[in-house]
Amino acid sequence: MTDLRLVPAALTAWAVTAAGISWARAGAVVAWLGAIAVTVAVGWWVSRRGPGAPAPRTVVTAAAAVALVGGGFAVAVCLRIDELEHHPISGHLGSVTSVVVTPDESPRVLSGGRAMFRATLVRLDDQPSSGSVVVFASGSDYATLQAGRPAAFRAVVSRPTRRDLTIAVLSATGRPRLGEAAPLHRAAHHLRAGFADAARAVLPADRAAVLPALVLGDVSAVPVQTTREFRVAGLTHLTAVSGANVTIVCGAVLVSAVLLGPRVAVVLAALTLAGFVVVVQPSASVLRAAVMGAITLLAVLTHRRRQALPALAGAVVVLMVGAPELAVDVGFALSVSATAGLVLIAPGWSRRLMARGWPRPLADAVSVAVAAQVVTAPLVAGVSGSVSLVGVAANLVVGPVVPPITLVGTAAAALCPLWPAGAQLLIRFTGPEVWWLTRVAHWAAAMPAAAIPVPSGLTGVGIVGVGAVIVAAVWHWVLSGRRDTIVR
Repeated sequence: MTDLRLVPAALTAWAVTAAGISWARAGAVVAWLGAIAVTVAVGWWVSRRGPGAPAPRTVVTAAAAVALVGGGFAVAVCLRIDELEHHPISGHLGSVTSVVVTPDESPRVLSGGRAMFRATLVRLDDQPSSGSVVVFASGSDYATLQAGRPAAFRAVVSRPTRRDLTIAVLSATGRPRLGEAAPLHRAAHHLRAGFADAARAVLPADRAAVLPALVLGDVSAVPVQTTREFRVAGLTHLTAVSGANVTIVCGAVLVSAVLLGPRVAVVLAALTLAGFVVVVQPSASVLRAAVMGAITLLAVLTHRRRQALPALAGAVVVLMVGAPELAVDVGFALSVSATAGLVLIAPGWSRRLMARGWPRPLADAVSVAVAAQVVTAPLVAGVSGSVSLVGVAANLVVGPVVPPITLVGTAAAALCPLWPAGAQLLIRFTGPEVWWLTRVAHWAAAMPAAAIPVPSGLTGVGIVGVGAVIVAAVWHWVLSGRRDTIVR
């Protein structure tokens, strides 16, 4: 039976935080009251279903719990909003001032040679400061910045373009003066650079550019054309490090439990997980997967039965506390929705396909591909203004090569600092698989009507969302009907 106890808390925390960031205090209050009302309505509806239904006292307890959780997150997000409104940087809007920032990620090169990256403000006009900023700059000096390495420069301060707890947008002028990154960040950069160099040494240029993206999420060398083909083919998620990578990394370490014992293996897996997050850089999907991995490791340590949905709900709650800006991050929403679809929808569809006589591996692969496409299509449409019609087929075709690329590539990346020649040998084994993946992306993107345009924004989300619900309902009905026919 699916454990849903943490789901209301997770949804309430997410909704209240997102509404507060997007519409300030009024939004947080409305979302809080709405969560209470929905809990009461659902509880009342369930309580009228006859024997076995929850007692009224249970409904009241659930509503009180949601009210408590929602109230706490509403207060927290309102405090963050107040802090933003009174931040000292508001006095520098429209002017040029000196800043020191620490990049949170590697810069992304935009059209025209401009670079953009998110960073944490360290000093403002020679005074200690804090807060998240977005930096735009021109020139190769900024394109080569490293995550975790402080940079000082002068910048024009302007208001944020999005409501996401960013305090300002900085347009850098002049060359940056670079500081020294922490040893951990230097080691992470050295590993990323070493892996990219090793890939270029033994693979053709196109495959050498894609492999670091698949293994470490490093898309800095991926050509624009390849990026477009992956997007049209519905394969962009493969270049975003997420749950599969975390599972492989932690699983490989947990194998050591045979020799070291479970407790030592879990501790080593936790340390490895922390280092892995630093190396691949903490994007939204990485943070979601990492927190889920940490909760799962804790469950292993305490001998509790592992369940994916409670781990996902717990990860959402933890991240709403530690990184509330993720509440309005599309990447986080895509990661959570895809994981929820794989946990809640795919297993049932797989069982129905197996009831028709499908082999389990094929039933699982088809169910996962369809479920992931259905639940993420509305968000993808809202962001990109298009819907991939070849995504399910493309994911099915490349599915068999993704695990070996991830497993062998991760092992090669870990081996790079210790034995570069051994890492290059392992990378050679990924060449055919990466070639196949890039070829499938190219062929799929070149197909007629591979993607259809839809309105972007909320309109696109609504239109594609309705279509996704219809597709899921028809697919479910067909599978259920055929299963019932077989049973009869």
